[in-house]
Amino acid sequence: MIYPDWLQLKYTMLGVGLLLVVGHLLALVKPKAAQDWLRTFPRSRPAGVVLSIAAGAWFFMLVKMMDLGEFSTWRQTVLMLTPVATVLSILYMRDFLAVRALGTLALLAAEPLLESAFMRPEQIRLLLVSLVYVWLLFAMFWVGMPYTLRNQITWVIASEKRWRAAAFAGLAYGSLLFGGSFLIH
Repeated sequence: MIYPDWLQLKYTMLGVGLLLVVGHLLALVKPKAAQDWLRTFPRSRPAGVVLSIAAGAWFFMLVKMMDLGEFSTWRQTVLMLTPVATVLSILYMRDFLAVRALGTLALLAAEPLLESAFMRPEQIRLLLVSLVYVWLLFAMFWVGMPYTLRNQITWVIASEKRWRAAAFAGLAYGSLLFGGSFLIH
């Protein structure tokens, strides 16, 4: 296990559910501000830099801590190249850096979330697992074709009906995750 023992299904469902509820509640309460922020996010340089540094640090920590098996001889090389790759990405990947970094973070976050649900008997875990696999699918597109997030944002904010439906759907799913976390012992 790479991550700490306290990273259990109950707490991951509680945390993800809470994040979904808060984020989608803000989208309902302050739709104009949320839409404006979402419009600028894909090309936001500051967001891209912060998210890239976070992704690079997370990857560095994983390489430092995990068993690399037959690739253990490469550990020091990868540890030295990770900050270099992060800086070069920030310097030379100007277009959609925030989207690519967000996709990378989503890919990195999938493992601890899925690990927390692994071999658990509760069927409610499938709410979290399903969401994580949807995130993985989107994240792969965001890293490889980052303009897809911009297109998704444009589609959702184009109509007040779509915006409210998406916000209510996220709020409902987050509530299910949050409430479901209390059913786990």
